[in-house]
Amino acid sequence: MALLVRLLAFALALALGPAGTLAGPAKSPYQLVLQHSRHRGRQHGPNVCAVQKVIGTNKKYFTNCKQWYQRKICGKPTVISYECCPGYEKVPGEKGCPAALPLSNLYETLGVVGSTTTQLYTDRTEKLRPEMEGPGSFTLFAPSNEAWASLPAEVLDSLVSNVNIELLNALRYHMVDRRVLTDELKHGMALTSMYQNSNIQIHHYPNGIVTVNCARLLQADHHATNGVVHLIDKVISTITNNIQQIIEIEDTFETLRAAVAASGLNTLLEGDGQFTLLAPTNEAFEKIPAETLNRILGDPEALRDLLNNHILKSAMCAEAIVAGLSMETLEGTTLEVGCSGDMLTINGKAIISNKDILATNGVIHFIDELLIPDSAKTLFELAAESDVSTVTDLLRQAGLSTHLSGNERLTLLAPLNSVFKDGAPRIDAQMKNLLLNHVVKGQVASKDLYRGQTLDTLGGKKLRVFVYRNSLCIENSCIAAHDKRGRYGTLFTMDRILTPPMGTVMDVLKGDNRFSMLVAAIQSAGLTETLNREGVYTVFAPTNEAFQAMPPEELNKLLGNAKELANILKYHIGDDILVSGGIGALVRLKSLQGDKLEVSSCAASIQGTEGLQRAGTVSLSRLSTKNNVVSVNKEPVAETDIMATNGVVYAITSVLQPPANRPQERGDELADSALEIFKQASVFSKASQRSVRLAPVYQRLLERMKH
Repeated sequence: MALLVRLLAFALALALGPAGTLAGPAKSPYQLVLQHSRHRGRQHGPNVCAVQKVIGTNKKYFTNCKQWYQRKICGKPTVISYECCPGYEKVPGEKGCPAALPLSNLYETLGVVGSTTTQLYTDRTEKLRPEMEGPGSFTLFAPSNEAWASLPAEVLDSLVSNVNIELLNALRYHMVDRRVLTDELKHGMALTSMYQNSNIQIHHYPNGIVTVNCARLLQADHHATNGVVHLIDKVISTITNNIQQIIEIEDTFETLRAAVAASGLNTLLEGDGQFTLLAPTNEAFEKIPAETLNRILGDPEALRDLLNNHILKSAMCAEAIVAGLSMETLEGTTLEVGCSGDMLTINGKAIISNKDILATNGVIHFIDELLIPDSAKTLFELAAESDVSTVTDLLRQAGLSTHLSGNERLTLLAPLNSVFKDGAPRIDAQMKNLLLNHVVKGQVASKDLYRGQTLDTLGGKKLRVFVYRNSLCIENSCIAAHDKRGRYGTLFTMDRILTPPMGTVMDVLKGDNRFSMLVAAIQSAGLTETLNREGVYTVFAPTNEAFQAMPPEELNKLLGNAKELANILKYHIGDDILVSGGIGALVRLKSLQGDKLEVSSCAASIQGTEGLQRAGTVSLSRLSTKNNVVSVNKEPVAETDIMATNGVVYAITSVLQPPANRPQERGDELADSALEIFKQASVFSKASQRSVRLAPVYQRLLERMKH
């Protein structure tokens, strides 16, 4: 019977286990971090918490999992110490912190948590100590002794010179007339203080840090008989102005003030909400070229984008930053907010000169550098910050710079600087026209491109879009980085110089002396019309050398048989356009003959432009950041991406054979894979050796294995 009861209890526990887990209240981020610190300290005894201390400072943090392994706070190394968790104390002769702190009133609890200075100042007032010792339920955000010591002398003097007004009011502002534990401290909430019902701003961040008017909560939830005490690292003061009002009274925001008024954002900055304003000082505006500043100030949309890029969607106090994190602006961009020691950083730069200026609707940090979003920049400005400056220099030399700095809606297809590793080409009429064909009409986004789409250029060409599994290409050039969308133009970073098609596949072949024998063969096989009409072909074109390398009798036999010749040539023509940037490790491309071609790409050593001269100019299709060797059926390709209006041509130095024509795939010989199987076999069947059909094959196999 007892066993049955135990089994029933076990089954009930299994049934209710998940529900029981879900039924409890969710822990706050602070409580989760405290729980992790307790977990890390458990080997030192009960109720011991691991604490990280920043070396060279008095700053301590309960540790979360990430910080535990990194052992750094704001890039500074930390040491681990083990202390009693909040609410517990040591017992002589026993391990850990087994005893709960005895409950006493608020005043006596101040001494327990390390806020004896607050006790001292409470004693100086006539009314506050009796209140802290009497009946009621209060919350006290108690500044640490170090917080009081760090106050400027003039501020402290003004408080203690009038203890029953100034000091009393300051202390009452740290109190709330009800008990509020950390699980009730929600991000962005306001608590009503006991000084003129003034609000206290609470922020509870995902990393477990809680701030009170941007003062960090050091130790929380110290229970008292008449409330709870939270230890904080600063003496807090009342907040009276909103963000807009602070901008209006600060002399260093003169330019910002004018910009906000012109943009109409003053309504937002004086309204409800919790924002972070990264407020550029006058000095920040002075650092950018006057032409750029005047352009933005005179363009309402660009100005609004600029200012929105300085406003974070939530309030972020400096004390909450212990490592880098991404934060979204009202503009929709992402800023990397981090810290280096005591300095806050934006996108890795220590440009914040003054931090944690509190407002009723958020917090302000002064910055000494303007954060101009892409959406407020010209194409030239976008290119200046990208690795594509060579092509913009060429556009300037060609007299085309007005297209990149005006208000035309354009998209620049800009090859990377590394494409020009052997020097930039000379500017002439042909090059100027090529540059114009790198500028597409309209402001395009890469996410909106699709296969079969055509783009009109300023040079009068129509460029085709090719979409592959891992590549997005425009003609022979593929997008190498995320596009940047500016005020009027978009920048596409491309992996090579784009070469627009100059004719059909037949036109390309006829115009290149390397393919004269191939042209004759195509005409003899009756495929001229096929390669002249509209279509999507990838042609692996054997050069004259490829045909000349064939045995004379085999070549004569091939050229004398129109049907066989057509079959061979069709095997060299894929039924889709595949540019080299769209080739992965292996692509199987169906040919017009019916069998599939195996096209692959692998990395090769970097080659310069030497030897690429043809007809007196460098073959621009070979200027690329990708130095990959393209192969078809394991035969290397001599030149890739010769673009045609109905396809793309690859020059190859061998004539490809369809599978049925390859000796290793005939029925009378074994393929390499079969040979390998026979090599690994330990015993051959005697019956196979005696077989009339298999004996010759077996004999040839033995001969091949000897080599």
